[in-house]
Amino acid sequence: MGIMEEAKRGVTGEEIKKVAKDEGVSAEVVRRRVAEGKVVIPFNPVHSPEALGIGKGLRVKVNANIGTSLEYINVEEEVEKARVAVEAGAHAVMDLSTGGDLDEIRKKLLKVVKVPFGTVPVYQSAYEAIKKHGAIVDMNEDDIFNSFERQAKQGVDFAVAHVGITKQSVERLKKQKRLIPMVSRGGSIHMAWILHNEKENPLYKNFDYLLEIAKEYDLTLSLGDGMRSGAIYDSNDRAKFQELLIIGELVEKAREKGVQSMVEGPGHMPLSHIESNIKIMKSITKEAPYFVLGPLVTDIAPGYDHFVGGIGGAIAGYYGADFLCYVTPAEHLCLPSVEDVREGVIATRIAAHSANLARGIDLNIDKEFSEARRRLNWEKMFSMCIDPEKAREFRKKRKPVEEKRACSMCGKFCAIEIVEKYLGD
Repeated sequence: MGIMEEAKRGVTGEEIKKVAKDEGVSAEVVRRRVAEGKVVIPFNPVHSPEALGIGKGLRVKVNANIGTSLEYINVEEEVEKARVAVEAGAHAVMDLSTGGDLDEIRKKLLKVVKVPFGTVPVYQSAYEAIKKHGAIVDMNEDDIFNSFERQAKQGVDFAVAHVGITKQSVERLKKQKRLIPMVSRGGSIHMAWILHNEKENPLYKNFDYLLEIAKEYDLTLSLGDGMRSGAIYDSNDRAKFQELLIIGELVEKAREKGVQSMVEGPGHMPLSHIESNIKIMKSITKEAPYFVLGPLVTDIAPGYDHFVGGIGGAIAGYYGADFLCYVTPAEHLCLPSVEDVREGVIATRIAAHSANLARGIDLNIDKEFSEARRRLNWEKMFSMCIDPEKAREFRKKRKPVEEKRACSMCGKFCAIEIVEKYLGD
């Protein structure tokens, strides 16, 4: 029996107890929200990761994407990216590999990653269709569902399903005249398949079958954002909300079957659109956990999109987003390096923590840090900061000439030391 089914029957399982303890929330509150579909705990028993709660009333969490591409396949580097992502504080890792032996890559990553592990199974279906038939659009329905089951059997904890890309929503997109019609890889694969085969998206048409697979392996479904905007100009448009309306109906179906689900979105959007997007999403899905990429609040900062995503993520987290998918400095430019992964995780952790503070969570952490700063207790500050390694590097880079307690920015003009001397403690 899966976590959600147990919760619905009033059972408070070990995973729920662990989440409650970590979050400082009562186990009964967590159990009830899992039963209602407002909190998910991605946990495939085959993998048995650290129990992680995502959703209402819990801390904002951070996901890191890694994976090979057809252009660059280095499995050991992806394993190192996964290790570094978790070391830097990612709460979950997703493998988005589209090149190489995908089963073997996942097998290696699942051994290394002890946090919840996610995938996009249609990538494997598409990759194998290219190898077998020469074209993505020649995969069949069984290929798609087999990828979900195969990956669930391996131990994947949560998987993306682009169920909102339907014949209807594709027609809406064609009429929309977006600046950039689609930027989701999974979304574009389903769109091309629908148009080429003149058939309905199998994941939408046979959603009940997908739920059967998910239920058997306690696979959490992440209902995909195939229509997310790839340009500020296209933010919060009809195509996106058409997809969201479809997903809202399917969230209800998943809950009825006892399958945990969360919802993805929203892509590129100006700061002024974030609050309305999240409120509408939460209303349509009856408070399903919201998994957001960014949001990216400007289009013109390639090389610095981890900052752009951090800005959007902090605002989104404050307004109710539950799970932030990181963005690296390499976004829109190339496959990220190990260092790009680390930078992306740190930037997104800052965003998540900022959102938590705005929600009134973990205020004690910043208070304790500020007390250490007031006393110029560097070791305490290093031990508490989000990136101790970088902080230590900067401290060592330019030490003060005489003043050992202050930094080289102020030296003898250190405001904290002057106040301490004349105002006292």
